[in-house]
Formats: sequence, C-alpha cells, structure tokens
Amino acid sequence: MNILILSLAVSDLMIALCGSLVATITNYQRSFFIGHTACVFQGFSVNYFGLVSLCTLTLLAFERYNVVCHPKDASGGSMRRSKQGLLFVWIFCLFWAVTPLFGWSSYSPEGVQTSCSLAWEERSWSNYSYLILYTLLCFIIPVAIIIYCYFHVLKTLRKLNRSLELQGGRSRKSENDHAISMVLAMIITFFVCWLPYTALSVVVVVNPELHIPPLVATLPMYFAKTSPVYNPIIYFFSNKKFRDCALEVLSCGRYVPRGPTSVSIPLYSLNVGSCLSSISRSASMHSKVLPL
Repeated sequence: MNILILSLAVSDLMIALCGSLVATITNYQRSFFIGHTACVFQGFSVNYFGLVSLCTLTLLAFERYNVVCHPKDASGGSMRRSKQGLLFVWIFCLFWAVTPLFGWSSYSPEGVQTSCSLAWEERSWSNYSYLILYTLLCFIIPVAIIIYCYFHVLKTLRKLNRSLELQGGRSRKSENDHAISMVLAMIITFFVCWLPYTALSVVVVVNPELHIPPLVATLPMYFAKTSPVYNPIIYFFSNKKFRDCALEVLSCGRYVPRGPTSVSIPLYSLNVGSCLSSISRSASMHSKVLPL
C-alpha cells in the first residue's frame, strides 16, 4: 500500500510544481508570458499527473477491496500486483498525455489566458473524439471502479462487525467508519477538483455552439490545479501516525509524539480471513473474540 501512496504523493507534488506554481506566477503577471513551449509543458504536466493521481486512487481502492473482500487472493502477490498496476497506470496515463502533442487534440491557453490545458475549446471531430474517449476511459470507468470497490469494502466490514458482535467480541465500527470517512473525503475532494473540468469538456462536445465566458471557463481549471492540496490535509487531520511523523519532520525532530501512534486507517492492514478464523476458534473455545 505504501508504494501506491508514494505514487500519489509524487503525482500531487508534480501537479503543484508544474501546474499550480506556474499558474500563480503567470496570474501575477496577468498573462502567460513564458512562451508556447512552457504552455504545452504545463498542459501536458497537469494532464499527465492529474490522470496518474486519479488512476492511483483507483488502484488504492482496488487493493483495499482485495485485502478486505478477498484476503486469500491478496495475501500472495499484493506487492507484485501493486508494482504491475503502477507501471500500467503511468504508461496508460502517458499515452493520453502524449497524444495531444502529435495532433490528436492539443494544448493551448485556457480561459483568461494565464494557464494552459487541453484545447477543449477547439471545434473539430478529432478533438471531440479525444475528449469523448478521454472522459470515458480516464474518468467515468475509474470512478465506477472506485465506487464499486468501496461499496463492497463497507459492506464486508459491516458484515464482519455483526459477526464479532454475535460472538461476544468488541465491534470496531467507529474505527472502520473513521477509515471509510477518510477515504471518502479523499475521493470527494478529487471529484470536486476534476468533475467541473470534465463536465465542461462534455458540454463542449454536446453543444459545440455554446459560448462559455472566459472567467467561467477558467474556474474549473483552477479547481483542478488545487487537487494536490487536499490529500495531505486529510491525512494530517485523520491519521495520527502521519500527523506525528509530519510534525516531527517539520520541527526538525523537536516535536515528540505523545501516546501511541497507531494508524487510524485499518483498511490496508485488515485481513478478513484471519479475523473470521479467530471468530471460529473463539466460538469453539467459548471465549471472547479478539478485537478487530
């Protein structure tokens, strides 16, 4: 799981450096003054690393689904599967980021002309075909996978809690609900960032004659460029171990954590199979079940 979170951190960092930082400087100058090459580079970077972030979130959801819902299958090759999944994600996203450089869509200034992205305003069948496939394969399908995986994770955890309660064990419903809330917060904030951008692209394809004011066209792009901000904030306030480590690093070792630093997101370490076997052993011995 850590290698997936590292991938997410790298992609968010690159969006911040290549997208948000450049947009801040060009907005201060009130124009994209650093040339066409830099414009293409910024559009490519935000597109590429934004896709990597979404697809990495999809991989995280799939990995948690395997660990919680299919622990026997997940126990063997989770590390190998994660590496293979990340390799596929970075190559798959690279394809969709590179093709505009070769004429299938393009990168150009957007909105008020202080940042660059996909040329969704371009009225051509080549651009429309790119936007339709891009929306389907790079947004709708990953979102559907995320919703499916976390729905079944939540369903399995509730079933396991009921089994624990029936056997006289202590339910960990509050911890599981906290973990689900943390994950859902990450997904929802990502949707807030990228859904307006996707919706704008779809509207342009559905109604090519629609005129969109520059300021309205700019807002979804800046929502997208704020996406790297939210995951660290969510982790900082939701995960005590992450918060203690972050404060220790930021204070150059002067901060000393107080109390236990247990991870408050148990989804990636939870093994349902071992829990269920504990339940059956405890039931046969007429003893209490070990907590989740």
